Amino acid sequence: MRQTKNSPTRGLLPRLEAWLEHRAGAVFLWPAVVLMLALAIFPLLASIYLSLSRIQFRAGEVSFRFVGWANYQKLLFGSEQTHFLGVAKALPPLGWLVFAGVLGLLLGWILRHLRRKGSLGGLLYRIGVSALVGFLVWSLLSRLAGQPGTVQTTLVYVLFGTAMQYLLGLGLALLCAQKLPGIRFFRVIYLLPLAITPVGVAYMFRMLTDTGRGPLSPLWNVLGLSNFSWVNDPWGARFAVMIGDIWQWTPFMFIVLLAAVQSLPQEQIEAAVVDGANRIQTFVHIVFPYLIPVSASLLLIRLIEAFKIVDLPNVLTNGGPGTATESMTLQAFFAWRTLDLGGAAAIAFLLLILVSLIVTLYANGVVARVRRD
Repeated sequence: MRQTKNSPTRGLLPRLEAWLEHRAGAVFLWPAVVLMLALAIFPLLASIYLSLSRIQFRAGEVSFRFVGWANYQKLLFGSEQTHFLGVAKALPPLGWLVFAGVLGLLLGWILRHLRRKGSLGGLLYRIGVSALVGFLVWSLLSRLAGQPGTVQTTLVYVLFGTAMQYLLGLGLALLCAQKLPGIRFFRVIYLLPLAITPVGVAYMFRMLTDTGRGPLSPLWNVLGLSNFSWVNDPWGARFAVMIGDIWQWTPFMFIVLLAAVQSLPQEQIEAAVVDGANRIQTFVHIVFPYLIPVSASLLLIRLIEAFKIVDLPNVLTNGGPGTATESMTLQAFFAWRTLDLGGAAAIAFLLLILVSLIVTLYANGVVARVRRD
């Protein structure tokens, strides 16, 4: 049947096209919003409710009981406080020296703001951040001197491991940027650890640290360590975990820094050499300042990733001896495995708060300053 001139269908299509053109932004945006709600927001809200609940499994049913802050209170003030936060002890002389150095840096940060005659809001912000950082550093050092909990163990993994990965990655990047024979072969070799899964790295280091039957047992015998057990000494076990983590993630630092080193402006370096600058002066005044923006973003990414460490301490030491090598993620995994789902969710959210706090301080104090400069 042929449509007439005044047919309703004939006027509907232009109105539909006009509506779609006017609402095009929402039409294209809402699928992504719905996907984000389904995959991120709703599970996050469910996890928050889970951390405030206690779940009991019975035959044929699962019961949820709202307990409020009980799971968090257990970790911060209750039966799990020693496990989670550790036990503080008076600082040794080296600890006081480190703490004094951190306080000196924070005080210098505040004084620079006063010399620039900054705003009152900026001054209050720096005082608040300095107090918070000072408290966190004192808490970390006092518990390292006493009995570290999973929070302090995680921070040791993150801070020490990330620093060593960056220094080794930077050194390898500078070395591979030189025109040396066989350097392409070594570039490939340096990237191999990154291709191995964390569980595979953990099992490999579990064999290497076996002083009695491992492949390195002749070397341990020569060094007089044949009767030494890494897993029986808390700091020995922690260092074994950190060495494995450093070995695996140094190539990530290396490949990014190598790309940055290879893009250095050669004209400035050649001009510095012509002016009589040595290698150290060239690195300090030209190379490293050029690498600072890349390094700031690289360390930020690795800091966030390092908090998730779970495979190495789980496979290598099973969190032992005792709970010496447990990270916060591994503690949450153990709680989940024992069906304490509310406690596991509470640990996960406390980890989220800790990561957000440290990343925010780092981003505002380092990344923002690098961008301004």
